[in-house]
Amino acid sequence: MFVRRRIDIESLNVAASEVEGIHRFTIVINETEEVTRKLMLQINKQVNVFKTFFNTNEEIVWQKQLLCKVAGSDTNEAIENALNIYGARRISTGDEYTVYGVAGSAETTDAVEKLLEPLGITEIVKSARIAVIKSNHAIHQKLKLIEPLNNYLSKVEDKVS
Repeated sequence: MFVRRRIDIESLNVAASEVEGIHRFTIVINETEEVTRKLMLQINKQVNVFKTFFNTNEEIVWQKQLLCKVAGSDTNEAIENALNIYGARRISTGDEYTVYGVAGSAETTDAVEKLLEPLGITEIVKSARIAVIKSNHAIHQKLKLIEPLNNYLSKVEDKVS
């Protein structure tokens, strides 16, 4: 679907949701609302998709994560202090490496990556965006209103019982 419409996926995250047996896909794209809504309609028609939700950046709280391994175990105090400003922390240290991690905006993860470049980055991993909706209405409350989902959850509960 995305390739046919020439839509680039900026990030994709799949994780368990607060509803047992249901996984949440967070797909980030840079498209108009009209294109996004048409895509949502197509996704909703797919097998095993219970519901799609459209949220703007203003309606969500989101973060990305970065793990960065650098050569050696020594870093200078100036870099350590700069990393602290961004909330980055040393996660693991060995004789030949140090791993730093940070969670935050894309700007934060990019800034930490730039700070660590002079130390010699040997490995880097960036997560897709993870997000929650700011509204008080939990997604599982919305999902309970969907009849096919209720049937599915009843079957799952019967199997567990």
